[in-house]
Amino acid sequence: MTTVQVSLKFPRSVLSALREDPESFVSEMRLAAAVKWYEMRTLSQAKAAEVAGLSRGEFLTALARFGVSPFQYDADEIIAEVLSD
Repeated sequence: MTTVQVSLKFPRSVLSALREDPESFVSEMRLAAAVKWYEMRTLSQAKAAEVAGLSRGEFLTALARFGVSPFQYDADEIIAEVLSD
């Protein structure tokens, strides 16, 4: 797997406010981005888990922590799909 390193600058006060050390902050930021991209249907569960640095099962658990459904279809979409067959 080829990787790319990205560097971001934040005021030290952000880490203090979140009570995070830099390593934990980066992990949480990766997870938050992965969850949001999954929620927006930009990434699949597998890719989002990869972005977050988690297994798929761990990512599903994290979705619950963020209050995001593991299902990318809502009830109306499922009904519409069933009725279209």
